[in-house]
Amino acid sequence: MKVLVTGATGFIGSHLVEALRRRGDEVTALARSLKKAEALRPLAVRVIPGDLDDIVALSKAVEGQDVIYHVAGVISARSEAEFMASNRGGTRNLVEATKVSGTGPRFILVSSMAAGGPSPRGRPLKGEEPPKPVTRYGRSKLAAERVVEASDLPWTIVRPPMVYGPRDREVLKVFRLARLGLGPVFGDGTQELSAVHGADLADALIAAATTTRTSHKIYYACHAEVFTSTHFVRSIAGAMGKPIAVIRVPLSVGRGVLAITETAARITGQTTILTTDKANEFFQTAWTGDPGPLTRDSGWTAAHDLTAGLAETWRWYRDAGWV
Repeated sequence: MKVLVTGATGFIGSHLVEALRRRGDEVTALARSLKKAEALRPLAVRVIPGDLDDIVALSKAVEGQDVIYHVAGVISARSEAEFMASNRGGTRNLVEATKVSGTGPRFILVSSMAAGGPSPRGRPLKGEEPPKPVTRYGRSKLAAERVVEASDLPWTIVRPPMVYGPRDREVLKVFRLARLGLGPVFGDGTQELSAVHGADLADALIAAATTTRTSHKIYYACHAEVFTSTHFVRSIAGAMGKPIAVIRVPLSVGRGVLAITETAARITGQTTILTTDKANEFFQTAWTGDPGPLTRDSGWTAAHDLTAGLAETWRWYRDAGWV
């Protein structure tokens, strides 16, 4: 099978490319950075230089593909307009290039649980609920979904929750704090969460792409277990064999800290996910998804529970010298 992966040099994309090559698929990667794309060389991946604003590169990349996995997107930006330009605008460009190609490949959009919004406590989302994003990022991912839904392509949208595993740099921050004996949680530590290991998410995307039963549907890809934020930081500490002190961060303090990190990023000309807007996600009561519909339609189930997944992640971080 011939497939295109956008965002192939990133955390999720790299796991997906590895899984696709194990299957024997011919993989094309649209790569903004040729330096980062060097990591794909051992996997015999065809690399097209360019980004989601490069119409010529997009036209070349989509040509002759059976499946397009759209993984690329931004998770931090200076404004809602910047989020929209990348996540909605880039998706629109890719969809238009795909339509012009006339081949009608399966189109798998990697969205985010942020597009659906938080879940009620004790009631994981299934993908059929009215979306209620609470951040600029979430609204931009929902806007990207709307672009895909409005197309005549055979699409599937996958909304992963927190994704972790080898090569991830976001959960890495929690590991580094745990090494110092610190386990911060937002609010009272009872926030309910779902998660998925990067390798499991890659398998979920492939499962969604290889059956027609998933066409024109939205899914949450995650492990079925639900855990609290306190359990999460303690599980990381357990994987490391480190004692930690759980530090509960109230809303007022959290917003203050996020205001500082946001201001610091703006002054230095950088972007960060740690903004005051992100507090609208951090302090919700639950972010949980139900993988049942995806299992029903594709047969996929997550292989890594939290304990096993974090243990593997810790070993990789340690061996790679990241912690």
